Amino acid sequence: MTVAVPTLTRERRLLREYPLVIACDEVGRGALAGPVAVGATAIDAAASRRRMPEGLRDSKLIPEARRAAVATRAAAWVCASAVGWSSPEEVDDVGIVRALGLAAIRALDGLRAQGVAAGEAIVLLDGNHDYITPAGATGLTVMPVVKGDRDCASASAASVIAKVARDALMVDLHPQHPPYNWLRNKGYASPDHRMAITEHGLSPHHRASWAIRPATLF
Repeated sequence: MTVAVPTLTRERRLLREYPLVIACDEVGRGALAGPVAVGATAIDAAASRRRMPEGLRDSKLIPEARRAAVATRAAAWVCASAVGWSSPEEVDDVGIVRALGLAAIRALDGLRAQGVAAGEAIVLLDGNHDYITPAGATGLTVMPVVKGDRDCASASAASVIAKVARDALMVDLHPQHPPYNWLRNKGYASPDHRMAITEHGLSPHHRASWAIRPATLF
């Protein structure tokens, strides 16, 4: 099976019109437990001319044992990176799409704290829907790109940086709630996770509105 390799073709084209490209990608959208996270990376024309990090792919295509090293190289390659979070409580209160938007806005705020002029950039958002603007973001130009995390190197970088950060959080939470086996499933709806919910109920880190749904919906 051939693994798709991202390129900088789209970013270089956009950098002819904008001084910066910011790429955003989410992780944890379908999990039963833990926050949803959105990674954000910023690149300029100089970064787009540098060699892409070795092994950079959509995080789902990188073996788990290699992700941390790829994320480290990706963070060193881009101009700046940040991860924004939305808690399980927020997912329950406002729904997953709004929660994604809030996490993205927080990731963008993290870039701004590093001196990134987000208002001057175009935001390349993985997916087919702009969930950032409806969440309350202003002054941004958002471009949804289907399979952006697979095809656009800046979005691949955002993907793996966010994935490694969220997985590390779930591993850290595992000792507090070992029956759910977050060390292995990272909060997703694995059979052992479902069984643990049936036997032990929900933890404070579960999304109640998701975890009580029938398993057939996942």
